Amino acid sequence: LALIDSHQTMYGFVSVPVLGLLYHGGDHHGAYRVNRAGGETRIRCQRQSATTRVIASKSHLNPETTAFIDAIETHVELIQAGSSLKFLRIAEGLADIYPRLAPTCEWDTAAAQAVLEGAGGSVKQTDGSLVTYGKSEILNPFFVASAR
Repeated sequence: LALIDSHQTMYGFVSVPVLGLLYHGGDHHGAYRVNRAGGETRIRCQRQSATTRVIASKSHLNPETTAFIDAIETHVELIQAGSSLKFLRIAEGLADIYPRLAPTCEWDTAAAQAVLEGAGGSVKQTDGSLVTYGKSEILNPFFVASAR
């Protein structure tokens, strides 16, 4: 669930029932992980210096994404995860970058983008401009989510 204002994410909630976790956050609000018992922990993006931890989809690892990963000049660790978990892993400091060079829709990304931004991360189109929401076209442009 995402709150969008003026085409930007303001706040988001992402539930991961199988893990018993709820994530919420937004830019200027921070980002948080809540466990099944109700314990809440603030989460923050954290980059490692020696290795770039790239997180990608198991089912959407296309040639464009592979070429993007191959162009990274540092040592790369590839982590595979599904759905919005890729954004959340970056927000928790468990991954550094998520290149999405395949189609997604606004509802696939808005809430998790808000959480990532609350944790200090960013989501940019491949040309460096912001990913925006509430457009007439519901498909997102290709993007790169990162710990900044």
